[in-house]
Amino acid sequence: MKTVRFGIIGLGLMGREFASAAARWCHLPDADVRPEIVAICDKATALHGWYRDNFPSIQQSTDDYRALLANKQIDAVYVAVPHNLHREIYCAVIESGKHLLGEKPFGIDKAAGDAIVAAAKRNPQVLVRCSSQSPFFPAVQRIGDMLDRNAFGRIIEVETGFLHSSDLDANKPLNWKRLIELNGEYGVLGDLGMHACHLGFRAGWTPRNVRAVLGKIVKERPDGKGGRAPCLTWDNATLLCEAVESVSGDTFPWTLRTHRIAPGQKNNWYIEILGTKASARWTSVTADIVEIMEYTGGEQVWGQIQTGHETTFKSITGGIFQFGFSDAILQMWAAFLYEIAHGKPVKRFAGCATPDEVALSHRLFTAALESQRTAQTVVV
Repeated sequence: MKTVRFGIIGLGLMGREFASAAARWCHLPDADVRPEIVAICDKATALHGWYRDNFPSIQQSTDDYRALLANKQIDAVYVAVPHNLHREIYCAVIESGKHLLGEKPFGIDKAAGDAIVAAAKRNPQVLVRCSSQSPFFPAVQRIGDMLDRNAFGRIIEVETGFLHSSDLDANKPLNWKRLIELNGEYGVLGDLGMHACHLGFRAGWTPRNVRAVLGKIVKERPDGKGGRAPCLTWDNATLLCEAVESVSGDTFPWTLRTHRIAPGQKNNWYIEILGTKASARWTSVTADIVEIMEYTGGEQVWGQIQTGHETTFKSITGGIFQFGFSDAILQMWAAFLYEIAHGKPVKRFAGCATPDEVALSHRLFTAALESQRTAQTVVV
């Protein structure tokens, strides 16, 4: 089995999720490549202990990402840091010749995203991908298979989104995602947008234009110092796009919603595709159920399929058992490692988001900001 030696830059929530996935690699009995965490980096050195306690393979622990990138024992790097640091660190990783999986949105704005994509193009030997685990749910893989065989016919309309209510509490203290200098003007679009875009971009749907309605619902929050501070980033975003299908050239409306303040929603990623031959819908609230309606004449009836643990990368978990968030993380990482080892995804909808897809997301989000400012439809 090939071993890819990893460094992690940014040791917070998602860094721990990756480390946990690496520890569970024995869940993938057919894998011919595996990750090994050999270095960690974060300026908050208090975070280092959990990693050192649980991963004896770690040989380097530093608060300077440059020292990590100078380590010749590292093949690839995972980066999960605030958006204002993406351009500097992502470009440095790429230029060091190490493979990169970075968190969305790949830059605080379009200029930063363009710089990262340009670095990737200058270094084609480096695999550069953006983290987005939601397409790896088995139900979504089924929808991807339907798209591959043109089961929907002509697309009539699509809605995709990511909704949660974690910021509904107005007394939740301010964090970096509320600071425009750290999170960027995109706000919620930068945090959640790739989750809503990934499947459609991979299907070859390109937003031609967008009318965006963005909302700032909670205007200020506790600052953690006994006072209150303004919230300057967007809480919710609803985008209505005219999308074009790459093969047929057909157009259809595509609505994308990314909401941090969605009452009643714990964490809901969802898809609904309506087509002339078939339709499908899925929500992570009932993650093991995909609903499909095929048009064969007569009554139009939605049917439910329980998918269970039907993973792209075979797992030791029995097929009848439920699939969850940490399983999606493991599958996403398996896809990234597979592409390092084999040079291409195992199939179209089982690949991490690419630099070209990242670039398209930046064009869409930048146009959405302009649409909000002008209250008009803007060309993407």
